[in-house]
Amino acid sequence: MIELEGVPELIDPVMVAAFEGWNDAGDAASTAVAHLDREWKGEVFAALDAEDYYDFQVNRPTVWMDAGVRKITWPTTRLSVVRVGGEKPRDLVLVRGIEPSMRWRSFCNELLGFAHELGVELVVILGALLGDTPHTRPVPISGTTSDADLARRMDLEETKYEGPTGIVGVLQEACTHAGVPAVSLWAAVPHYVSQPPNPKATLALLNRLEDLIDVRIPLGELPEDARAWQVGVDQLAAEDTEVAEYVQTLEEARDTAELPEASGEAIAREFERYLRRRDGGPSAGGHATADGGEGTYLRDNPSGRARPPKPPKPNPEDDESSED
Repeated sequence: MIELEGVPELIDPVMVAAFEGWNDAGDAASTAVAHLDREWKGEVFAALDAEDYYDFQVNRPTVWMDAGVRKITWPTTRLSVVRVGGEKPRDLVLVRGIEPSMRWRSFCNELLGFAHELGVELVVILGALLGDTPHTRPVPISGTTSDADLARRMDLEETKYEGPTGIVGVLQEACTHAGVPAVSLWAAVPHYVSQPPNPKATLALLNRLEDLIDVRIPLGELPEDARAWQVGVDQLAAEDTEVAEYVQTLEEARDTAELPEASGEAIAREFERYLRRRDGGPSAGGHATADGGEGTYLRDNPSGRARPPKPPKPNPEDDESSED
């Protein structure tokens, strides 16, 4: 039995989860949840027992010093709660950890036990995948669910993916079988610049999450970090003719594919999003734009990241499609 002493009664709670590892290209998803936790000063109220779910030879504990005393931090999954103020306050239950090494069904059941005890009304799981997408265009975000009614109500895709899956897919299906509404949001990260961090993809995930659960998310320095990231990749790509030509090929393919989307209905949806954001007023630290914070970027790349490797020829097996 899960007992949550000290956790107040929550208001319209939504659980938002992300896991480091296979489902987290560029660390985009886990960084998004970490951002929410940091900006809203989340308070950890529970942690899953690391012994039950992690292989410590795969995810090793770390040793650190606290006032001269050696301590160990074990890899695990932690839950925190934050309250989003405003005219319609609501609470978020943030789940952040590492994809477990074992006992995935028990892991999901334990998380669902917390969701049940806290009265969670919706579970949103964030993920990021590698894809044939150019870094110069808005980050594609796909929202999927296994619930046909939820797909219609929230303008999501009903997942049709078949193939290998990660903890994101397993948790979503566990939610479905438990009768808990669940959505997965996936960001597509360019496979030729997959090393973390990817603040542009993180920003796009937060932008889509904001629309989905109707909250205002303070973004802090994230928009500027996204601009710096893109100008850095622009500069690195410009130094290699083969990479630059490959990016141009991806741009042309993306633009051609999106031409049918430039319909009156699509434009109307984007305009409605713009009006909702404007009516809500600016949030602390800025606000995500409709395209995920893209623009003309003029700041040097702060990361000192090495030149990205020359991209391989596109391989369908490397494009981990939006599975969940």
